[in-house]
Amino acid sequence: MSIVKRNNLVFPSLMNEIFKPDWFGGVDTSNFDVPAVNIKDNEKDFELELVAPGRKKEDFNIEVDHDVLTISSEKKHEEEVKEGKYTRKEYNFSSFKRSFTLPETIDTDKIKAEYEDGLLKFVLPKKEESLPKPKRLIELK
Repeated sequence: MSIVKRNNLVFPSLMNEIFKPDWFGGVDTSNFDVPAVNIKDNEKDFELELVAPGRKKEDFNIEVDHDVLTISSEKKHEEEVKEGKYTRKEYNFSSFKRSFTLPETIDTDKIKAEYEDGLLKFVLPKKEESLPKPKRLIELK
């Protein structure tokens, strides 16, 4: 015999219907999300990729201060929609801020970034002294 949990209450599903984003005039909460990030550790560097579609290079502010990489963006958008005899103006503003504490092994003077097709890519090179050293043979005397 298995136990099956049932919820026959009407109230929770009614609340879900009432508070759907489009019920209040098309409010889109997806703009409030923080962009997803992938970090890859390579032998000579780290690669950081941040997904931020629909933005321009000018929308980003990128800083390195005391080994903290901070990426922020603000995007403002105005759109007029005509409905019958009325014109409705909607203002859309979205922003985010992500900060990453960089390890001491990163050469902060050589960080490179590029933005293409909604993907912000960083190359965070490692300092020479932190790179793996090749094997060395030691001769016995």
